[in-house]
Amino acid sequence: MRQAVVGLLAHVDAGKTTLAEAMLERAGAIRSAGRVDRGESHLDTDAMERERGITIFSSSAALDWSGAHLMLLDTPGHVDFSAEAERTLAALDLAVLVVGANDGVQGHTETLWELLRRRGVPTLVFVGKCDLENPGRDDLLSELRTRLSAACVDAAALVAGDPAAVEDVASADEAALEEYLALGSLGRATLARLFSAGAVFPVLFGAALRGEGVSELLDALAALAPERSWPEEFAARVFRVSRSARGERLAWVKVTGGSLRAKTQLTGTDRGVAWSEKVNEVRLYQGAAFETVPEVPAGRVCAVTGLTHVVPGSALGAEPPLEQPALAPVLSYQVIPAEGTDVSALVRALRELADEDPTLGVTWLEQLQEVHVQLMGEVQQDVVRELLRERHGIDVAFGSGGILYKETLRAPVEGVGHFEPLRHYAEVRLELEPLARGAGVEFGTRCPTDELDLNWQRLILTNAMERDHLGVLTGAPLTDVRVTLLAGRAHAKHTEGGDFRQATYRAVRQALMCARERGDCVLLEPWYRFRLTVPGERVGRALSDLTRMAAEVGAPESSASGEASVLSGVVPASEVGEYALEVARYTGGRGRLSLELAGYRECHNADEVVAAAAYDPEADLPNTPDSVFCSHGAGHTVKWAEVPAHAHTVVEQSRLRPWRVADASFFSA
Repeated sequence: MRQAVVGLLAHVDAGKTTLAEAMLERAGAIRSAGRVDRGESHLDTDAMERERGITIFSSSAALDWSGAHLMLLDTPGHVDFSAEAERTLAALDLAVLVVGANDGVQGHTETLWELLRRRGVPTLVFVGKCDLENPGRDDLLSELRTRLSAACVDAAALVAGDPAAVEDVASADEAALEEYLALGSLGRATLARLFSAGAVFPVLFGAALRGEGVSELLDALAALAPERSWPEEFAARVFRVSRSARGERLAWVKVTGGSLRAKTQLTGTDRGVAWSEKVNEVRLYQGAAFETVPEVPAGRVCAVTGLTHVVPGSALGAEPPLEQPALAPVLSYQVIPAEGTDVSALVRALRELADEDPTLGVTWLEQLQEVHVQLMGEVQQDVVRELLRERHGIDVAFGSGGILYKETLRAPVEGVGHFEPLRHYAEVRLELEPLARGAGVEFGTRCPTDELDLNWQRLILTNAMERDHLGVLTGAPLTDVRVTLLAGRAHAKHTEGGDFRQATYRAVRQALMCARERGDCVLLEPWYRFRLTVPGERVGRALSDLTRMAAEVGAPESSASGEASVLSGVVPASEVGEYALEVARYTGGRGRLSLELAGYRECHNADEVVAAAAYDPEADLPNTPDSVFCSHGAGHTVKWAEVPAHAHTVVEQSRLRPWRVADASFFSA
């Protein structure tokens, strides 16, 4: 039997969950389709989802159709939960991108499309809500071709053998074109191959609430479900972590090799530390209901209990590591607990939530005695607040959101950290090098094992990985750097594990202080990709506003209807504020602004931000750049600038060559 894990993705309110319900009902997997507006859908299993009428957490259900087993993953559509949708992509064989005929392609639709292309997930487009007022099939298809891909093709025309549609598809591939010229048509196997290769994106039209187009979509998915063999060696990918109604920790996995059996002992690494745990139960979920099974074969998804170390993105068995996620919050909020709340209990509760959503970024600021989290927006605020109340009985409020800045380097820099109070000893020498934007932080070593034992090297890298390192301009998180161990020294009698932790932290900070002195520290800020639609007579006002906001803007274009102008480009997130409301005001409600994160770039007003932060890295004692040396039987502090002159390690010039990844997985975060 052919099988596929099929993701349903869409902008909020495009009708995605309604489509999922209709597919399950048509296939006989459920007796009747639930209504989102009545809070009775099978796939929105959480009370908050039913109350709000939106999908917040990914959910799964399976159906059989025309000899194919399809496992549906319904993902959140609201932009505040787009990171949850992105994590689900790692489990997909196919995707259905749902577009509302009444709203057309939205900004978030384009973001989802780009993520699908980045992951190489074969994609069908389902244009739903065709029973509502819309510009018509031809205009909708034209918008899809303009905003998403020129390879979007009307599936109905293709199936009917329309020469124009078939010729469009055939022109995407040389072998397909030869087949078309020879036979005047394309075979099913050729169409499936082109679809799998991302050379064609079938577009179907319908109205799920009325059941229109649902059977055709199921037919297309069954026909395009891949027939493939999986490796015999066990491999799996964790794409979600959640809690069951009974509080059990569930790891949701896609098995990509062999089979996953209950009671199997699995091993892995968590931030450089090896772990070994047993899978207690293997579950197949159908909405909120589940059945326990002895094993799940490759190609299928399931939820397992018993794994406490895995996180979304964890690779099990022979599965290779996953690339860095593209979506992340750009706002940081102070969490304000109700009077009398145990702050340590609040931090533990938030870190449990961060276990399920790693983008939450919980931070305890010791100096300010404040807890901060990173959130996508106000709706996610409400969800976090409700989860804290339901699960832990903790009431909180949130302070106003601030831009989440980051810091990086412009050039390589070397740093030394030494920790030698009485009867303790450790020294670490590191190199920090800049990486491409969005790379995150990488770790490696060029230290010979005859100079420092491999176990000590592992410990140093583990220490480097276990925390977010702060920059020295504003105290913002460090990113887009590679941390490489160059040298280290231990004492046969006096070195303990914690000594290397202290030396490692100090080495990173000492390197950053050296870079700061040279002017090689860089402040980064988030930028939005924007699409601003305004009436033609308001283009001048819009361009003036965007110039004031330091935006990079392309030439104005006409909208699909020709009745408005469209401006697109990128703009610093810090400058946007409530500009969407301003657009509505000066256009009389006819303008529309859509925003999506475009990544981090150099801060456009870095001097102003650094001055406002007034951050003193030398006064940040938990992140000190200074070292401790021993003299006359007592430890004493040496200021960061003087540490290299006192250091005990030296580095040969040959170790400063460009780093190459070796056969040592623990060197990756």
